[in-house]
Formats: sequence, structure tokens, C-alpha cells
Amino acid sequence: MNNKKSFFTGVISGMIALFVINSFATNITLIYRRFVVKELTQKQKIEEIQSVVDKYYVNEYDENLMEETMYKGMIASLKDPYSYYMTKQELTDFLEDTEGNYVGIGIMVNLTEDEKILINKVFENSPAEESGLKINDKITKVEDKEVSLENYQDVVSDIKGEEGSKVKLTVYRESENKTFDTEVTRKSIDVPTVEHKMLEDNIGYISISQFDRVTSSQFKEAFNSLNSANGLIIDLRNNPGGLLTTVNEITDMLVPEGTITYIEDKNGNRDYHSSDANYYNKPLVILVNGNSASASEVLSGAVKDFGVGKLVGETTYGKGVVQNMYKLSDGSGVKVTIAKYYTPSGVCIDGTGIEPDYKVTNPTDNSQDLQLEKAIEVIKNW
Repeated sequence: MNNKKSFFTGVISGMIALFVINSFATNITLIYRRFVVKELTQKQKIEEIQSVVDKYYVNEYDENLMEETMYKGMIASLKDPYSYYMTKQELTDFLEDTEGNYVGIGIMVNLTEDEKILINKVFENSPAEESGLKINDKITKVEDKEVSLENYQDVVSDIKGEEGSKVKLTVYRESENKTFDTEVTRKSIDVPTVEHKMLEDNIGYISISQFDRVTSSQFKEAFNSLNSANGLIIDLRNNPGGLLTTVNEITDMLVPEGTITYIEDKNGNRDYHSSDANYYNKPLVILVNGNSASASEVLSGAVKDFGVGKLVGETTYGKGVVQNMYKLSDGSGVKVTIAKYYTPSGVCIDGTGIEPDYKVTNPTDNSQDLQLEKAIEVIKNW
């Protein structure tokens, strides 16, 4: 009897011991799985994520869009608004823009602090003008897609498209405190980057909307046609910048011999851009405002530092960095900030801008151009 009792007790004890051992082993496995992980290569991690999506994600999705978004995210992680990845089509559109011809609606824009697309110029006889869009209108949506800091470049690209096609815009007009939708038909646009005229008292006026490849020849034509003027006003208000080579060619015509600007890369290497001895030796005024950026600030900074002209208006945007475009093997591209640029006096204006010699603010309703009036006054009293 005692032997049976001992046997039974032993069996029970063994079962308990086995249960404890199994529980311990299970807990160890759970703990290991929870806290011990292995390092994955980039390729392995992408494959694992793809596997999870393919196995569990309930809706259909665009694999190409997922891939392109991943590339965009890589550059977006730099948190640099001037650096971004472009698909093949986006790169094609970008290169067309710098050539001065594209299919779109005929506006110049920039991103506002409240993450909207601000229209700062409407080309004459353009689809935008025909549809009633105005300067200072804010585009809040393109084809019902909300504008944000992250998708700004994508949404601007969406405004362009095939000739004859239509694009739906949601627009906020602050002067009337109203939001409305409008459809604009795209067409081929030859960008008129330079406009000119003779003002009162034989004062020449040239407006440059941006610095594209075509801008240098357009400026020279305007400059030569105003050769008899007693002085010159160059309007860079709302000019977002453009090509460094183009602005250097134009600035060379305005300033004497010396350094126009120099750029410095991450390793401290410098690239100097210089002017020759020929320059505009007459009264010169540059009109600027808070949307005068990048290449506009190269020209403004050189004119101010050389002392050959005066700046009138508002403090410039403050973009003292340079980007370069790198085309990838598959036809897509990456635009990244590669250097900072400096004025002739060695100042980098990134984040601060250039202060005008005469600070003048125009009324918000654009009823009067006080800045231009001041520029004319400066020329007259030179």
C-alpha cells in the first residue's frame, strides 16, 4: 500500500515538475521573442514589411506608389524643404521649367507659412488669367488633394499636365474671404521671365520673375532697349530664384570687377563666381520683398555690397543655400542642398535675408505701389 502511494505521489510530482519545466520553457521563448531581435539588412527589412502587407493588409494598394513613396521619404527625412526625390515625370517637368517652357496654367507660386500655394504672378493671356485667378490667391487643394509641406512639390507638379486637359483647383481669396473651386485648362506656356518699359523722367524698368535659361537673353534684350534711360529699376519682388549661372551672367552686367558670390560645400571647398570690369554706371535700384529668394538674393547682395545701387522694399526671403540635381540611372532624380552661398562681403544670408536700404511696405490691397514710387524717387535724387 505504501509502495502504491509512493508511486502515485511520484507520478504527480513528475507531472508537476514537467508542467513547471514546460511553462518555464514557454515563458523563456515568449521573453526571447519579445525582447531578443536580430539585426536586419535594409533589403531584409523591406522584404519583411512587404510580406506583412501582402499577407494581412485588407485593401488593394499600388506597389509602384509604395516604392516611390519610400524614396521620397528617404530625402524627406533630411527635413530640408529644398531637397527632394523626383519620379521620371517629375524630373522631366522640372527640367522643362528651367528651360522656360512647360504645359500648365501660367502662374508663379511659392509655399506660404500656413502651407498653402501662394500665387505671386499670373502671366498675361494665360489660362490662369482667363479663369480669373489673381495674385495673392492661395491654392489650398489640387484635384482635392490638400497642400502640405511634405507634398508641396508633388502638388505643384499636379497643376501641370497634358495640353488641353483640365485641373481642378480649390482657391482661397483673402481679400474677399471666400473659398471657391475652379477648373483651368492647361496649355503650352512660354514663360515671359522678363518684362520692361520706360517710366516717367526717362527711367528704365525691368521686371524679372525668375532666373531660367531663357532669362539671360531676355534680360539683355530688355537692357539694351533701355540703353538711353537715365537710370534703371530692376524689380525682383516675388522672384523665387532659379539658375545660378543665369543670375551670374545678369549680375556681371551690373557690377564692376570682383566676386559676385561664392559657394562653399560641406568640405569647405569654395567655388568663386566673378564679374569683369564692365558694369552699369548709372543710377540703379533693386526692388525686393519677402518673396525675393535665392538667385534674387545673389543679385541683390552683389549690388548692395559693391555699392553700385540701392535696395528698396522689404527684407528678402533668406535662402542662402544651393541645390544640385542628380539624375539617377532609371531616369528619376534627386535634388539636394550641396552648399551655402555667400555675398561678396562673405555673408551667408540663409534664414536672415538682405535688408533693403529703404524699407517700404505696400498696402495689402495693392491699391498703390509705394515701393516703386520710392524707387523712382531714389533714381531722381541720385
